[in-house]
Amino acid sequence: MSSKMTSQRLAPIQQIAQTKEEDAAKRLLEAQRKLSERELRLHELQRYVAEYENGPPASTPLLLMNRQQFLGRLREAVQVQMGLVEQARRDCDAIRGNWLLKRRDVSTLDQLSECYRRKEALIDERRDQQRLDEFALRRYATRTADDLAEVGE
Repeated sequence: MSSKMTSQRLAPIQQIAQTKEEDAAKRLLEAQRKLSERELRLHELQRYVAEYENGPPASTPLLLMNRQQFLGRLREAVQVQMGLVEQARRDCDAIRGNWLLKRRDVSTLDQLSECYRRKEALIDERRDQQRLDEFALRRYATRTADDLAEVGE
């Protein structure tokens, strides 16, 4: 088995690794988008809470009670959304770690492939040089034999 066969056999493996890395990158982008959406929703809820807390005072006890109940539900929503943001952050971190591993695999295979290509090029250069040396030696031997034949005449 020649070195070229080795590098040619590595190409499909590189392609598979590249595809897996691209898929992992897409999953990471989706996770980052989801995290951003959840953070945005959290900030909106926190802003609503601040607006209602700092709004004009309630004019009647019934309005005050309704306002307090509504603020309680908003605060609960903030707590739930904080949990969703934390979960999205953990998911994003895990997916980022997976993507980094896939990227490292691609990089390793690229380096290995480059090493094989350099080795193949060196073998080709040596083979070419050996052919040139053999050609020069045959030419020298032929010329020497011709020169000896001329001297003998």
